Amino acid sequence: MTISDPGGLVSLDISTPIWDRFFMVAPLVLIGTCEKNGDIDLAPKHMVMPMGWDNYIGFVCTERHNTYKNIRRSGEFTVSFPRPSQLLYTSLAASPRCGTKNEKSSLAVLPTFPAKTIKCDFIKDAYLFFECRHYKTIDGFGINSLVTGEIMAAYVDKNAQRISDLDDQDLIHDSPLLAYLHPGRFATIDTSNSFPFPSGMKK
Repeated sequence: MTISDPGGLVSLDISTPIWDRFFMVAPLVLIGTCEKNGDIDLAPKHMVMPMGWDNYIGFVCTERHNTYKNIRRSGEFTVSFPRPSQLLYTSLAASPRCGTKNEKSSLAVLPTFPAKTIKCDFIKDAYLFFECRHYKTIDGFGINSLVTGEIMAAYVDKNAQRISDLDDQDLIHDSPLLAYLHPGRFATIDTSNSFPFPSGMKK
């Protein structure tokens, strides 16, 4: 049961997960791993973020998923950042496994290309790509785990790279970003404003 206070706040019942009761903005990526038989797996993840200011990235997964198992075994993974026009690809990558071989048949229709330094694939025509070595996995967040990797190689589409003689808003307008609005919605980001950082603020 929720209780509204005079200020308009609603107390959420934390005896069950709260995350479906409001919206949050998150990136949406495809994590690429290699199956035990050599097949490539791609799985969408939205609980993903840089792990500090150095070249580390992390995402939330569960040991029940092949993504978790593949990274534990192989020690590597890729990260592809799809464009808004590739929303269908991310949806297909989320299809359940089926059949006696427990395969994702939908992955066969996704256009991919191989990473350069590790045995994983990227999704074609995304705008940002990372090749990662497994750094560490922290288990115990309920049924979930935080999987982290060190970025060993990174590539960005030339039309999505920040350069000094191009205004950031023009860049974002011309190369929109795909955002996941949990739970179950998405948005195209093509408009932005400069953040009003206070004078002297440091990382």
